[in-house]
Amino acid sequence: MDALIAAAKKEGKLNTITLPANWANYGTIIKSFETKYGITIDDANPDGSSQDEINAIKQLKGQDRAPDVLDLGQSFAIQGAKDGLLAPYEVASFDQIPTAAKDADGKWVSDYGGYVSIGYDPAKVPNPPTSFADLLKPEYKNMVAINGNPTQAGAAFAAVYAAALANKGSFDDIQPGVDFFKQLKSVGNFVPVTGSPATVQSGQTPILIWWDYLQASSVQSQVPSWKVVIPSDASYAAYYAQAINATAPHPAAARLWQEYLYSVEGQNLWLNGSARPILLPNLIKDGTVDKTAAAKLPPAPAGDPTYPTDAQQSAAKAIVSQQWATAVGG
Repeated sequence: MDALIAAAKKEGKLNTITLPANWANYGTIIKSFETKYGITIDDANPDGSSQDEINAIKQLKGQDRAPDVLDLGQSFAIQGAKDGLLAPYEVASFDQIPTAAKDADGKWVSDYGGYVSIGYDPAKVPNPPTSFADLLKPEYKNMVAINGNPTQAGAAFAAVYAAALANKGSFDDIQPGVDFFKQLKSVGNFVPVTGSPATVQSGQTPILIWWDYLQASSVQSQVPSWKVVIPSDASYAAYYAQAINATAPHPAAARLWQEYLYSVEGQNLWLNGSARPILLPNLIKDGTVDKTAAAKLPPAPAGDPTYPTDAQQSAAKAIVSQQWATAVGG
């Protein structure tokens, strides 16, 4: 670590991409890293998507402004590894991370996550939805949005997967999820914009399907009355993944950033953003968890969450990529 810190400080810079300050406590995480190591972070395209990150790696290859590190929806991380875009690296706590939550060679590693949820503004939605089925009701006309295009954004892709589970689909069958959003559009309830705290504040998207921790950390901070429920007909949990650009212009800083995120300090910072860090069970076991932050986590459904395999995610992503534009548009 001493040698890595010295090499990273010598580089003096880290290029990140698509990390909004209000997304899972990234603003604090970035400032804490800069203060701790004296390394300047340049975050490009903070409101971009996972696909934008992949595009940037390809388009900026060999340039000093190329992204060093990535925060990707897992299906995008899996594809990036297959395409040879990501560097293998094992952080110090690599062995503590569940096998299903990482690439065997460390080309991507799950970091923080939560559950797909339905958020709503009670001032505009007096009869709140509690399930995906509810969202088809006529009273929600022009109200329901997701966080982007599911062919581009991991959060939106997760919304489609959750909708599939709510409509007799499975990890092997995401088709009912695409069909659900097609129906949601046909009845006039789907709002074809990228849902965000800003669209909630403007009244454009009174109902938003998004990660529970982002509903809590991003939307409720702007709209204190905002309410969040995990749909009764679908419990879908997932993690985002960290990865290093195989041709990172600041390779030492990139690896130091990964070490920081998977340290006790970094994992507790995710927790302070209402997200569930991948090493949360270890923090609890070791007594190093921030108990105050853990107590504020959005309530989780009963039972252990299950996750699609790499192959299932890749197949589902292919279906959505082929059908979304025709079924829903955008």
